[in-house]
Amino acid sequence: MQLVPAVDQAARILFALAGFSRGTATLTEICGQVGVSKSKGLAILNTLRGAGLVTKNERSKTYRLGPRLLTLSRALLDHTDLAHEAAPYLDDLVTRTGHTALLGLVSGDRLFVVARREVRAGMGIAVHVGHRFPLTLGAHGKAILAALPKEELEGILAKGSLSVYGEARKNSVDLGMLRAELDECRRLGYAHDLGVTRPGIGAVSAVLVDEYSEASPPGIARIAGSLIVVGTFSAESAAEYGSIVAATAREMSARVGSLL
Repeated sequence: MQLVPAVDQAARILFALAGFSRGTATLTEICGQVGVSKSKGLAILNTLRGAGLVTKNERSKTYRLGPRLLTLSRALLDHTDLAHEAAPYLDDLVTRTGHTALLGLVSGDRLFVVARREVRAGMGIAVHVGHRFPLTLGAHGKAILAALPKEELEGILAKGSLSVYGEARKNSVDLGMLRAELDECRRLGYAHDLGVTRPGIGAVSAVLVDEYSEASPPGIARIAGSLIVVGTFSAESAAEYGSIVAATAREMSARVGSLL
């Protein structure tokens, strides 16, 4: 496959910008990450700025991804087979729970919302397609951690800085309490978060897996994302909704796993 060097470098610059945890980076940081000279990097960044794919803060001399990428992502999400295939599952979750249903896919250390459905009447939860959550946040974070192979889980726990109980507490997580919750999640097939990360808002979540992924070791399914139901509900309702979400995630993984 023949590559056009300038296009390849531009793509790598976009991915590098997406990977910086603070969302911005200097020219020096970008060029160091991608492995291009500053003159070449500046020329590419200026071209991307002209297309609206990158923006620059003149005061801090930093770059970030530009708003026109949303046009591309929206077109992809609107026309991807996954969004189409997920629609009936999300609609069913909304009907059976009466709350907002989300589909999130794992990308690096984030969970990206790629599809959503909400109740037609009553209070909806303002989580839009394209929203990025920390991967270990709340219900979906616990569901994902619980599904990881033991070695990978222990590596993440050893690093600390987990968002399971909210960003404000990410560096003070009680690992004993978290391990107990992860054990419960494995037993139940879903995780819940009742007003801990967002006061007054509850969530239940179960993972989506791609059992046929070639990127995973034999016998280990790749965690592709999660289904989430979020709203204002009680602990009793969370148990009911959690079972529904878990069953839906299993069915969806089996039927559309190749799209994940």
